[in-house]
Amino acid sequence: MQWVDSLRRMIEYIEETLPYPVSVEEAAKAAHVSPAHLQRAFSVLTGVSVGEYVRRRRLTIAAEDLSRGTERIIDVAYKYGYETPESFAKAFRRQHGITPKEAKLPGASLACYNRLVIQVSLKGEEMMKYSIVEREGFSVTGIKRKFSIENNAQQAEIPKLWGEVNSNGTSEKLFDLNNGQINGILGVCEDREDQSIDYWVATEYEGAVPDGFEKLVIPASTWAVFEVHGPMPDAMQQAWERIISEWLPSSRYELTGTSSFEMYTNDDPDSPDLYSEIWIPVK
Repeated sequence: MQWVDSLRRMIEYIEETLPYPVSVEEAAKAAHVSPAHLQRAFSVLTGVSVGEYVRRRRLTIAAEDLSRGTERIIDVAYKYGYETPESFAKAFRRQHGITPKEAKLPGASLACYNRLVIQVSLKGEEMMKYSIVEREGFSVTGIKRKFSIENNAQQAEIPKLWGEVNSNGTSEKLFDLNNGQINGILGVCEDREDQSIDYWVATEYEGAVPDGFEKLVIPASTWAVFEVHGPMPDAMQQAWERIISEWLPSSRYELTGTSSFEMYTNDDPDSPDLYSEIWIPVK
């Protein structure tokens, strides 16, 4: 249940911080997870990004302030982080369907986004196949890109990178280079201290780094390795959802701060029998 407790701590941090700006890094510290893990888990479980949840909650509380009729619109706008009354009014209308001025009138109809409440539901009737693997540190070789994780921007950019490497021959070169225990191409998510990640498309490889590629050392870890069966990208997305919403809350394992990765084979990505893996570091 450590994962559930982490999400509860994160929500408490956000609610205590409102109406002031909420730092994803600080929210992740409160939850004792990395910013990248937090963003992924939050969006999987709620369907919105951390930033979107914060925006909705701030506009909900701002509407409550206006409905009392004692505060000026400009003061409420600045209080909730908007630089101008115009930008506040635009965001306010988008959520509530009325202007801030109309919200001050008696009987105004407002849209309320309540504080999230974490509840554990009975799931897991479908089997998940995984193994626990101990590995010393190992090297991977490939290409690296930096992506912002603010509002889950990486979710749109990472597929573009895969499209690029699959079309320009990079993936074929990586399959040819592979000489490690993991026989496939890896999508490695490496956390950074700011609101970004380094994302690698790489393969396990020992030897001189070829031109155009870089080297990353994956540290020694205990890994939970999950089997993924089915076509991409749906099968991978569904597997992540079940890991986050079912396996982590019910297992005795916790995420650690090292890199997680996905393993892809060279088979047909549209095949219903496609085999892939998700590796997450645990303790």
